[in-house]
Amino acid sequence: MISKTRPNTSTTRDAATVLVDTDVLIWCMRGNDKARRALNRLKTYAVSSVTVMELIQGARSRRELKAIKAFLAQPQIIHHVMDVPVTVKALSFLEAFALSHGMIMADALVAATARCADLCFFTGNAGDYRFIPGLKIRRFTL
Repeated sequence: MISKTRPNTSTTRDAATVLVDTDVLIWCMRGNDKARRALNRLKTYAVSSVTVMELIQGARSRRELKAIKAFLAQPQIIHHVMDVPVTVKALSFLEAFALSHGMIMADALVAATARCADLCFFTGNAGDYRFIPGLKIRRFTL
């Protein structure tokens, strides 16, 4: 059953030290043991509101949407919302990297969330972010 309570939300720094990218969450929800173990090793971890939207957008059925919402309601997940500093930082990333590196809006917003919250970014798509100065990346590999 989906929790009726709001997920943990934050606009400030919390106990989490890692922001998890959409791809790692998808692997975990699809039953990948390596992704599940990696997330289970973290006491808490953060997700950005953009990641939440990407997961919801990718749902292929109401049943899958329900499972996504239940997964995201877990108490160890801290939700980071977009705010003005994240938006400004994402805009600067897009201006700097959209033409030169093909950066897209969602990636800019997620990377900006990690940078503004001073979180390590856990992703299987490290190449999409390698050019962002100061972004701490932890690579996930299958």
